[in-house]
Amino acid sequence: MKREIFQTLDGSTTIHLPDWNESYHSKHGAIQEAYHVFIQNGLLTFNNQPISILEIGFGTGLNAFITYIESKKSNQKIDYYGVEAYPISANEILQMNFVSELNAAAESEVFKRMHECDWEIINQISPLFSLTKRKQFFEQIDDEDKFDLIYFDAFGYRVQPDLWSTEIFRKMYKSLKSKGTLVTYAARGVVKRSLIEVGFKVEKLPGPPGKREMFRATKL
Repeated sequence: MKREIFQTLDGSTTIHLPDWNESYHSKHGAIQEAYHVFIQNGLLTFNNQPISILEIGFGTGLNAFITYIESKKSNQKIDYYGVEAYPISANEILQMNFVSELNAAAESEVFKRMHECDWEIINQISPLFSLTKRKQFFEQIDDEDKFDLIYFDAFGYRVQPDLWSTEIFRKMYKSLKSKGTLVTYAARGVVKRSLIEVGFKVEKLPGPPGKREMFRATKL
């Protein structure tokens, strides 16, 4: 499938799949979206307590990188797990401008290491931040009561509705600890119904730039 690098409206890059008319991040701003959905409405709600995070769709590593930056700012211990069935290429990684757009030149080696480190093992990125990359399909996830927070960042329902099914969300619910949280940029009614069906309490929140709403779901 053809893949193109393009610049989103906040200046940060993303990968676009023209055959699907789908991108890894919002065309309105990759970094803006990541901070709004996953940091502001996810990570920061845990008040700097030690947490375990599961990311559904490791992709470009943007969410992991900004979470690392936040952990360093707040001295928060984070164990981060990123699931990705189709890792991006080394050439694509080089074209991502997240380090410069985040004014994080001092952390450029960290971003590089996140992509170069081994899969399926715990990589201690810093004293506070560990990264475990798992190369697997979402339907293969079988964790139980392991995570405090899930970043659900799969490709959109329009192009891959199977990734937003009741079956997948049941796995998400099972993998979260009690009172654990799932945040996603999505706000479709069919997604909300699936989340509720498996037991989540769902909140509709203001979305990132260019998107009216998003969901945050809590395990009861």
